[in-house]
Amino acid sequence: MVKAGMRRLVVSHYFLVVLLTLILVESVFIYSVRVYYYNTISNQLSNHAQVSASFYNKFHANLNVMLLDTQLADITDSFAHNNAELQVISTQGTILASSSGFAVQEQLLTTDVQAAAQGATSRWIGANPLTGERILAVSTPLQWNSQSIAVLRYITSLEAVDRVIRTISSIALLIGLIILAAVTLISMALANSIVKPLKHITTASSLMAKGHFDTRLDETYRHELGELARTLNYMAEEIVKTDNLKNDFISSISHELRTPLTSIKGWSETILLGDLQNTNETKRGLRIIAKETDRLVGLVEELLDFSRLEQKQLVLEVKQTNIAELLNEVLLQLAAKASSKNTSFRFTIHNAPENGIIPGDENRLKQVFINIIDNAVKFAHPYTIIEITLFTEREYCVIRVRDYGIGIPTEHISKVTGKFYQVHPGGGGTGLGLSICKEIIDLHGGTLTLESPHQSQGTEVAVRLPTGQKLRG
Repeated sequence: MVKAGMRRLVVSHYFLVVLLTLILVESVFIYSVRVYYYNTISNQLSNHAQVSASFYNKFHANLNVMLLDTQLADITDSFAHNNAELQVISTQGTILASSSGFAVQEQLLTTDVQAAAQGATSRWIGANPLTGERILAVSTPLQWNSQSIAVLRYITSLEAVDRVIRTISSIALLIGLIILAAVTLISMALANSIVKPLKHITTASSLMAKGHFDTRLDETYRHELGELARTLNYMAEEIVKTDNLKNDFISSISHELRTPLTSIKGWSETILLGDLQNTNETKRGLRIIAKETDRLVGLVEELLDFSRLEQKQLVLEVKQTNIAELLNEVLLQLAAKASSKNTSFRFTIHNAPENGIIPGDENRLKQVFINIIDNAVKFAHPYTIIEITLFTEREYCVIRVRDYGIGIPTEHISKVTGKFYQVHPGGGGTGLGLSICKEIIDLHGGTLTLESPHQSQGTEVAVRLPTGQKLRG
């Protein structure tokens, strides 16, 4: 008994298809055998009947119908068939003579007799009215002066033929049952070849669902099962990577929050205890508290932006924005930080959009370029120039930011815009900055790409923003 499930489904489908095929094939086969045997007997009797009628018509053409009664004995003797009874019947259906010697008083009005009375050779299959056995009868006309004067009717029993047909049918059905049993066994083996890997995959999936992401599946399964196994293994690897990134993020964000909170707590306690000797020290402590508070606000805002992007709740306030002025404001805002690192900016405009105006959310775009240029300052080598270039390329406004710093290793370049990803974990930040920037640029219908072809020779970030209305949301 096949248990419910995929195995039963496969076996039942194969069983049903083969069963229907066997029924169709065997029905056609048995019908063909029956037709073949019946047609063979019918053709033999028809040929004999037609030869007999032709012989009679040829050598008795000078006789008339009135002399037929004197010829009945001669006809039944001359035209008899070894395996069939011969009846001579009048055109009205009365049996005039029979090779069996039995006289039947009733009229025969079967279709073959009626057709022969009209001048055509015909056959009839039915039951013998006296014995009830199945018989096949072939009737052909005897003619005089082109008119039917009597009917030659040859009758043979179909009992022996039907027994042969039943024997052949039984053998065919037995072969069909053997084929059906063999197909059932094969389909069960086939079902097992599908179900067993699925059970392994299901078991492994359950372990993965419980957190055992070191579980791996055999990827040598064929076709879709192998593809499924590879997909699940890839999923487990990605979950492990994401889990590691999450742990790194938690570690980083904890460090990022602890540092400003420690400074705020320390200076606030110092001020409360009145240990500061002069006003300048107090002002310095308050400035540090304000600075660290701003830093905390920035971290919280970054996390809030990430949450809004994840929930698709970030809505742009689109208006006509002067991109050149926006970049100048960002550079002015970061000039002091660049100077403290002994770097400087070079802002070049080659072919700006008309009047420097593009559609966009000014505050969000400023957030993007502050993040990108701040990273350039952070990782640039001292005494280098950070190049910012603005130009138009077809329907896009392009802003390139190039620094000459430590660069990004090739294996990291495609991952730095991922969530929580940091090239140097523990180096500060949440790993969300570039991810948020990319999402904002995507919402503007643009693209953000990074290139660092030669490590230690800097990084180039390219932002493409549409000059027309192509915003995604």
